[in-house]
Amino acid sequence: MARALIHMPATAKRGEIIEIRALIGHPMETGYRVGADGKLLARDIIRSFACHYNGEQIFGAELHQAISANPYIAFFTIATESGTLEFAWQGDNGFTHTEKTGITVSTA
Repeated sequence: MARALIHMPATAKRGEIIEIRALIGHPMETGYRVGADGKLLARDIIRSFACHYNGEQIFGAELHQAISANPYIAFFTIATESGTLEFAWQGDNGFTHTEKTGITVSTA
């Protein structure tokens, strides 16, 4: 199981721009490297990342072999309403990982 770290404010004012940072532990093997036995190591990468805010996708990324191990993604969004942000990673070999975190948005 992967370990993900999400850094974002727990509270914000309506209309405020917030930064969201997500990091997931994953080796990201490209499939181009040779192992100790002289054979190519199998590709094992995270292929996509998506963030949904109360069910609506606000950010998405398609990842490729050039991304380093333990991919770090940072982006901004506008705090519109209190709710849940869901972060989902998908990759090779059936890899999936989901994290959820809440945000409280005040009117003033």
